[in-house]
Amino acid sequence: MELTVNGITKSFGDVQALKGISFAARSGAPMGLLGRNGAGKTTAMRIIMDIFAPDSGTVLIDGKPIDRHSVRLGYLPEERGLYRKTCVGEQLVYFGRLRGLSRLEAQDAAEQWLKRLDMYEYRDKRVETLSKGNQQRIQLALSLINDPEVIILDEPFSGLDPVNAGQLREIVQERAQMGRLIIFSSHQMESVENICDDIVILKKGSIAVGGSLSEIRAGCPRDRVRIVAEQADRVQEAAQRYGSCEPLKDGLLVRLCQADSRQKLLAELVSAEVGLLTFETVEPSLEEIFVAAAGEETEPQKPAEEQPAAGRRGRRRR
Repeated sequence: MELTVNGITKSFGDVQALKGISFAARSGAPMGLLGRNGAGKTTAMRIIMDIFAPDSGTVLIDGKPIDRHSVRLGYLPEERGLYRKTCVGEQLVYFGRLRGLSRLEAQDAAEQWLKRLDMYEYRDKRVETLSKGNQQRIQLALSLINDPEVIILDEPFSGLDPVNAGQLREIVQERAQMGRLIIFSSHQMESVENICDDIVILKKGSIAVGGSLSEIRAGCPRDRVRIVAEQADRVQEAAQRYGSCEPLKDGLLVRLCQADSRQKLLAELVSAEVGLLTFETVEPSLEEIFVAAAGEETEPQKPAEEQPAAGRRGRRRR
């Protein structure tokens, strides 16, 4: 399955949230949709979910408009979307039925997810009595209650401790291995880097960077080298002729003035017999790629239409 976004635009009054963005996500290959606050991520997700209609452009699955009656969708919104006075188990069954499950199917799915997320003991508790992290785990269960084919997760790590965050990563990777199509947004770059195959970075409603993470890295300058050697002083003396140096806990990071001087520096260190232990090119992290692509963006105020509104909750959960 492939989900294709073609030329989507969307404005809220005078604010143009999306400016003709296009990208594709594939089954089994989680895609990270990234950007600073106000960049347009949530708007794009809500258009895919048919919560907002685009001003122009299309959203297709396998080249055809999405038939939301035949394609199972799961959405975890950034803001809380739970009925606070309702018991956890009752609420999961209710939403399971809204998403096409029979009562028995919904009850079985709710029990399965509550046990999987170590939340079964809370099944008869009202949502308002749960911690923020446990509410987020219930929202995850709600987004997966109908075994969706397309899963959209907006800031899913919000409120989760490291143990529960690890469990979420495990579930996302498991769903990907099952062939589900996953679009994933988070400001936790390390988690995105561990989960996602493809990346789209939005900046002011446009795509700043897009493609597979490996391809994006390959297109970045290979101008940093990590060096560990027995004679660190002599390494730094040689490296300073090729670029700037930054001490590391176990060695030296050299940012070369010219990327093609890497082999010259290596040859000089070998010839100088400095006791070279490690000489490796340092690839940019996703966080560094993100900062380079979106770091200069000022964060505009989010349009009123993007703010959580209790009156729209029922539609958002469908």
